[in-house]
Amino acid sequence: MSFPHWQLAPSDLFKLSPVVPVMVIERLEDAVPMAEALMAAGVPILEVTLRTPVALAAIEKIREKLPRAVVGAGTVTTPEELAQVKAAGAQFAISPGITYELLRAGAHGDVPLIPGVATISELMTAKELGYTHLKFFPAEAAGGCAMLKSIAGPFPDIRFCPTGGINQGNYRDYLALPNVKCVGGSWILPKDAIDAKNWLAVEDAAATALTKLRT
Repeated sequence: MSFPHWQLAPSDLFKLSPVVPVMVIERLEDAVPMAEALMAAGVPILEVTLRTPVALAAIEKIREKLPRAVVGAGTVTTPEELAQVKAAGAQFAISPGITYELLRAGAHGDVPLIPGVATISELMTAKELGYTHLKFFPAEAAGGCAMLKSIAGPFPDIRFCPTGGINQGNYRDYLALPNVKCVGGSWILPKDAIDAKNWLAVEDAAATALTKLRT
């Protein structure tokens, strides 16, 4: 199936929602109702990770059924995977780390890539190729809020979406940092609720996360 490949710039993607759901979809039939629950909660941007055999089909299905959703692919690690997610209709891609080949493919392609970095050297490599909006992963293991505060001084123009170890207990601490525009996490997708196909519970978890940011 062919989809229009209109794209948002990474700076615009980072503004869509303060919480970006990391969707690990095990069953294709769960893709659309899971996405519908998140959108009903006020989350318009969806990251489907390439960790399961149905991930590409899930991206295509969500794009087909929910044209207002902004759907991207996570765990993209090679130029070949970047091409695959584009063919599936992904409107952005997120990587857990960087290689020169992936960074070059993202810089010259038409699917916005959010590269993952964990060190200053990786950040500088990505910045050299024009990337200013990055995933910080694995956030907690790589130094958490303290690391991001340290990065802000020498790199004031870099913006981050931390992922990895983000949960209901710490996500507001990350979002309070000036160089963090959104966070990624799976805590708003309770596994027991997904296993039971309790989409109202998923909607409630996502809505609660957003509501707590306004109180």
